[in-house]
Amino acid sequence: MRLKVRHTTRYRYDTPLANAMQQLRLTPVSGPAQTVVDWTIDAPGIERATTYKDAFGNQVHMVSGDGPVEHVEITASGIIETNDSSGVLGFEPDAAAPPRIYTRVTPLTSPNQAIRKLASQAEVSDPIEGFHALMHAIREKVEYKVGVTETHASATAALAAGEGVCQDHAHIFIAAARSLGVPARYVSGYLLLEEEQESEAHHAWAEVLIDGLGWTGFDISNAVCPTDRYVRLTVGLDSRSAAPIRGIRFGGLVENLNVVVDVAQAAFQQQQ
Repeated sequence: MRLKVRHTTRYRYDTPLANAMQQLRLTPVSGPAQTVVDWTIDAPGIERATTYKDAFGNQVHMVSGDGPVEHVEITASGIIETNDSSGVLGFEPDAAAPPRIYTRVTPLTSPNQAIRKLASQAEVSDPIEGFHALMHAIREKVEYKVGVTETHASATAALAAGEGVCQDHAHIFIAAARSLGVPARYVSGYLLLEEEQESEAHHAWAEVLIDGLGWTGFDISNAVCPTDRYVRLTVGLDSRSAAPIRGIRFGGLVENLNVVVDVAQAAFQQQQ
């Protein structure tokens, strides 16, 4: 499938910024389930200082802007060709980070007794069957509901609340998998929605490393493994390390953030 993505992030400040520096993880990379055909980042008034890959293999653009700045707009857009691998990405012999790094517990993915109890769903002879069972168990325990959890709510807080969004579902799944000693990572990306689906600005899911199969994705919110309707953007230990935009600023006490993501199926161009 050929998908057209447009991701716009707008910041407005009550008082002008003196200076700001941001890390933009807004460039998807080609892999087993997707090929980047074309991609650009437009950030008027912001200078690009350097480009590098972080510890997880994400493409990062370090940008900065000198004040006074009251409004910042960053737009990432392009065309991605995707294929349906049933969520299976396989092994990564040249991966930036060794798999064991994804067993590391973070404040957002720290398990408690309730999460360890959920994790027992995955303790079966067939790991694929087990992680599917874990996915459905989390989805039954935590209703998908936008606007009920904080931006960086922990897995334990989201499970206790019984409501949350895709990042909450992913954090719980990751916490459960890591409690079993299984490498698990957070994925931020895009999803081509059905018309009736409710969604956040961008999407998130989890991937686990399964013996004999490799990295395999699970979208807990939709209770499916990722298909050709998904575009992977970043990976990390949790939503913080995989955040598409992170930065620091000087000035602007109050920040108003607006994120708009549009994903549509694009037409294939005819070759002459």
